[in-house]
Amino acid sequence: MADDDDLPRQELREEEKREIAKWFLTNAPSGEIHYVAKDIRSVLMDESLYNAAVAEAFPVYNKAHFISLEMPNRSGDVLVTEFGEIGGGVEYLDPRTAQVAVVDHVKQVCTEVRPATDDELPSSYIEGFRVALDDELCKYVDESYPKGSCSVYCTVGKDVKGPGADFELVVVISAARHSPQNYCNGSWRSVWKIEFKDDLQVVEVKGKMQVGAHYFEEGNVQLDASHNCEDSTILQSAEDCALSVTNIIRHHETEYMTSLEESYSNLSDATFKDLRRKLPVTRTLFPWHNTLQFSLTRDISKELGIEK
Repeated sequence: MADDDDLPRQELREEEKREIAKWFLTNAPSGEIHYVAKDIRSVLMDESLYNAAVAEAFPVYNKAHFISLEMPNRSGDVLVTEFGEIGGGVEYLDPRTAQVAVVDHVKQVCTEVRPATDDELPSSYIEGFRVALDDELCKYVDESYPKGSCSVYCTVGKDVKGPGADFELVVVISAARHSPQNYCNGSWRSVWKIEFKDDLQVVEVKGKMQVGAHYFEEGNVQLDASHNCEDSTILQSAEDCALSVTNIIRHHETEYMTSLEESYSNLSDATFKDLRRKLPVTRTLFPWHNTLQFSLTRDISKELGIEK
């Protein structure tokens, strides 16, 4: 039977190489896509193929990670998200300043801004709810996330002129801490869909929280966790709704963060033990209370008959 090394190897097509490169780029940990791109470039050794891969991958990555970019006129930051995307994927609405930012995805910079048109903004009635929620949300994010950003978008019913119709707002919270010199990067991302149902006089809240962390000093350890939740409150004035929704977001995010901290503080005492057989083949339980009695070097030497 022929050895695998003797079999002829089929060269990957350019399309396959581009798709593989895109996968590595879009799955890069938070804040590390440029490092991955540098390695991809040296592996591909084809500039046109590399440019095609990054042109497709960077917009996907930037929107998935809700990256925050400073606008050139220093009027604030814009979040790159699917909810604020306009037109061909290079313009993104910043609802807070009513501006549209033009983004260079590969360089991850905002190149210019322009005023948003009336068609790109919600009605004054919806804007009242949006601004009230944005104000409360900013207070919460400033308290809870040292390097956090947030934005509130109207995604459904932006032309609603007054009570009597449904509409939807989306809250995006993004916080990242990048410290590659210390071999660690991390991010928090949450999306909250706020459905205002006029006929039921209720506001339904659906959230998704994502936590990512990468520690790579003398190893490669990654955390990628997510959690979904639902809640609701009654439909009130814009200010009262904003306060109620923000309190719901605060409650669920704090609860999820607390559960993560508890899970990982008990990792060595619970999770690692669960990875081992309850009763191993030797029928002898592992003495977790006294692990110092074991010496891997001594046991291997004994098995190999090389004891001194």
